[in-house]
Order: sequence, then structure tokens, then C-alpha cells
Amino acid sequence: MSATMLLKPLAATPRNPGQPRLFRRAGMALLILLTGTVMLLSALPVILLFFITAVPVWIAGLLLLLDIGLAVAGLRLARTPLKWVGTALAFLLVALLAVVLSQRFAATPAITDTNGQVIPGSIASLETVELNGSTQWITIRGESPELPVLLFLAGGPGGSELVMTRRYLGALEHHFIVVNWDQAGTGKSYRAVDFEALTVERYVADAYALTQYLRERFDEEKIYVFGESWGSILGVMLVQQHPEQFHALITTGQMVDPVENDVRGYKLALTLLTEQGRLAEAGHLLSNDKPPYPSEVLIGKFGAINDVLNDYMAAHAHGEGTGHNLLLDSLVAPEYGLLDKVNWLLGLAQTFTTVYPQLYDVDFRQDASELDVPVYFIKGRWDVNADNALAEEYFALLQAPHKEWIWFEDSAHTPSWDEPDHFVEVMVNMVLAQTTRLSPE
Repeated sequence: MSATMLLKPLAATPRNPGQPRLFRRAGMALLILLTGTVMLLSALPVILLFFITAVPVWIAGLLLLLDIGLAVAGLRLARTPLKWVGTALAFLLVALLAVVLSQRFAATPAITDTNGQVIPGSIASLETVELNGSTQWITIRGESPELPVLLFLAGGPGGSELVMTRRYLGALEHHFIVVNWDQAGTGKSYRAVDFEALTVERYVADAYALTQYLRERFDEEKIYVFGESWGSILGVMLVQQHPEQFHALITTGQMVDPVENDVRGYKLALTLLTEQGRLAEAGHLLSNDKPPYPSEVLIGKFGAINDVLNDYMAAHAHGEGTGHNLLLDSLVAPEYGLLDKVNWLLGLAQTFTTVYPQLYDVDFRQDASELDVPVYFIKGRWDVNADNALAEEYFALLQAPHKEWIWFEDSAHTPSWDEPDHFVEVMVNMVLAQTTRLSPE
């Protein structure tokens, strides 16, 4: 049989006419599935507008109706690939508009009386301020512009706590103009400065620039500064360099020597895990070795210690504010738009790993043994995140015009959130009362 005879039947074999149609149907099904996925995911920002942003309900409702109309139109009219792609793009545009509006309408709630009426003359503002060439965000809240100014320095580095002073320390707004600052690399100020430029010195300079702005705006010779955890480090450095600007320094979770502090925390975590029979986790900590850790492994190794310490603190600190949750409180706060909420999470990791290793050579026992302002250390009895014995050692040698150590028996690392009523009482009846006598101006 010749090759021609063998090939002839093959050439005459008819093609399967259903094969291209099958591919087209599969491709269309995949396109419809992708479009449906995009529609569902794009609807999420619109739905979130109702629950965790300050966008007016009627605007959120219009966007939701627009999504519903696009969905109905897509199901009825989209019979070609081009129309399905167009439907997906339309949903994406609505989602983008939802994000933009959430940023645009972000706000801090007005200060109201017991009847829900805005208090005349009160200040409740979410605004930007220029600090050393960068745009950063602050909230300003107080019942009168004549009140003394209290600047809050949040924990971190990388922490944003815009909602916390309002939610848990609202009573302070009767007595202070409370200023809460989203530092560069955090929350609403996440992209204020290139991460390569984030240094401890930059934060101190920005805090000083903000202090100058507040003194001028409210015509105050001095202000108060309250620092929590990392904010306590920043606060000590700030008043050490510019004592004439401040009535007093108030801190919670006072940090002294981050490396020694973390080594003590590491040893305590090992002890707790061993006592609890969690030997595998103890072995994991041992394999990590003790701090300090380099930036590239900081989150994992530092987090393994903190998880144990945080469980211990949660089990022992039972103040009236123990229901607080920084993550949830922040993610539902109207001060943050939807993009801010994402940046809030990003800042925790990226800024922390950038800045925290810069603190490894800090030791206030050597570097800040004298401060020329009244100092108030408020410490939670159950704080094992900022070692109490280390803070007591620093307090004992610290020279200051006036100093107070105040125990909060039902608190851990954050007494201002764990026992907010007690904290307000101390701020008003001790700090404000004493410093008014010390500084009659």
C-alpha cells in the first residue's frame, strides 16, 4: 500500500464541528464566573460604607442602588464578552468611587451633651497639618478652645490610635483639648514620608513641629504631652530636648531600654510556656534565640514572644475598659476611610520593622536621667510588655522638678484603655491640679 493511499483516508477525516463551540462556551462560562466574582468583591466597599465609614447613608444607598441596577442590566443585557467585561468595569468604578467617598467624608464625631446636642464652642476636627514638609493627620477635640492642650503620642512604632482617646477618654475633653496625631507611616499618615526617611530623630522633630503649631494656634505657652509605650520613648526625647514647651510629661507603658526589656519579656515567655506545659512553643522560642532581632525576622520572632505576654496580661488585667480592642475599634472608626483602614494594617508591620531596630541603643538610665519637666509614670500592675522593674529602676534615678509613680492595679500595658475612668481622674485631680500650682501661668 502506498503512502498516498494511507494519507488519503486521514485527509478525508471530517473535523468535529462541536469542538470550537465547546471552547467558546467554556470561555464564556469562565468570563461570567470572573465577572460575577468581580461584582461581588466590588460590592463589598459599597456595603461597608453603611457600617464603618462616615459617608452619609443616602449616598451609600445611591451607590448600592447603582450596583443593583448594574447587576440587573448585566444579567439581562450582557450576552457578549464585551458586555460582560463592561459590567465588571462598571462595578469596579463604583467600588473606586466608594473608596474615594469614604476618604472624603472621614470625620471625627461632634462633641455633644447628654441630650445629643452639639456643645456650643466645642472643637471636633479631623484635619491635616504640615510638619517639616510633610502632610500628616490629627484630630482635635475639646469642649472649649480655652482649655489646656494635651498631645497624645500613640504606641508603635507604626501604631495609629485616632479613635482610642475619643472612645475611651472622652471625659478628658471636658478638661483638655485632646490632640491625637497619626505619626508618619501610620494610619492616615501612612504615606506622609518615604519609609527610608523614617527615623527616631524625624519623629521627635515632627512632634516638636506639632507642638509649636498647637502652642501658636491655641495661644498657649506650654502644652501637656501624654505618651504610650513607643510614645513614651518619643515623649521622653521630646521633653528632654524642649522642656520649656511643656507643662508635664505623662506616660503609660513606659519604655526604658528596649533590648533589655525584650530580653526580660523573652525569658518570662519561656517561663510561662514551660509552666503551662506548652513545651513545643517553648522549644520554638528557644530556637529563635533571645532578642534583639533584625528587621527581616522581627515580626515573626517578636510576635511569638508578645503572643504569650499578651495572653498573660489579658488573663490578669480586669479594668473597666478590658473590652477594648485596638484593631476592631480602629477598623470601624469613622475617622478612617476604607483606604486608611488598609494602611492602618500596613503601617503596623512596615513602620515597626523600619523604626524599632533604631531603638536598640536606647537606654534612658544613661541617656535621660534628668528631665526638666514634671513627670507622671502611670503603670499597669500586670504590664509585662514594658517591664515594670525596669521602669521602676529608671524612675528611682530620674531627676525631675516633680515626679509621680501611679500604679493601676487592674491594668496591664495600656492603663488609659484598661481603666479609662481612673486615668481621667488621675489626669484631672492629680496632673492638672498639681501642674497648675507648679506653673501658675
